[in-house]
Amino acid sequence: MRGAIALNILKVVLLTTIVAGALAGLGWLLGGFRGLVLFLFAGLLLDATAVWHAERLLLAMLRAREAPIGELPLVHSALERLALRAGVPPPRLYVVENGHPHALSAGTGPRRSGIALTRGLLNACRAEELDGILAHELAHVRRRDVAVQTLVALLTLTMLEATRVGWRWQSALLYAVGPIAASFTSAFVAPVRELRADALAAEWAGTPHGLADALLRLEIAGALVRFEANPATEPVYVVNPFGDDRLARLFASHPPIEQRIRALRGLDPQFELDAA
Repeated sequence: MRGAIALNILKVVLLTTIVAGALAGLGWLLGGFRGLVLFLFAGLLLDATAVWHAERLLLAMLRAREAPIGELPLVHSALERLALRAGVPPPRLYVVENGHPHALSAGTGPRRSGIALTRGLLNACRAEELDGILAHELAHVRRRDVAVQTLVALLTLTMLEATRVGWRWQSALLYAVGPIAASFTSAFVAPVRELRADALAAEWAGTPHGLADALLRLEIAGALVRFEANPATEPVYVVNPFGDDRLARLFASHPPIEQRIRALRGLDPQFELDAA
């Protein structure tokens, strides 16, 4: 666990350094030393804002609103119970008024993170499945995966949105910028993080089957309902909700759901015996 936390903190430092350095280089090209200093200061300010407000910035872009305790008391209670087992403060709980069942986490650490659930997921999942999903997102918070995922999503989302200034040339810019943006996802967000978060979730939830059943439910829902969002946000979701979208494949950072379900079922020796 400590090694994973240290590696993710190092990734955050490297990512913010790249952003500040890139802006400083642009400043040097545009205005020499004075431009370098000015753009470097702007880059450091941008990095500080992103790190401090990453949770609210990304969740606002995804139209999530914070849910008061009185609105979802049972979900808040489950989140507090699981957070205690995970050894982290309970993240803020958000709701997305969307019928597509999915969940995500955003933030930069245990004290500055939030978990968002859609209305579709709240209506579709059983209590055991919801526990598994909450525990999975808490594992990302505990391991600091959430910081890397959120900052990468913010950076790549900004890069893709910047192509809109091209108007007529937007499609050409998207094809040029898309692979560059996707390279940050590939370099900083490893699929193995999901398998490790799944294992921790199974331990904290008390069973691997709640999360396994939830993943299966989300896979079925994903095949039936089209999901609309910017594909750069793919790393922050509990599963890849974009299906076979051509652009989304560039940003794919989740292992196959079948592999995750198989690994979760394998954590229960009794299930293997029953299946045999």
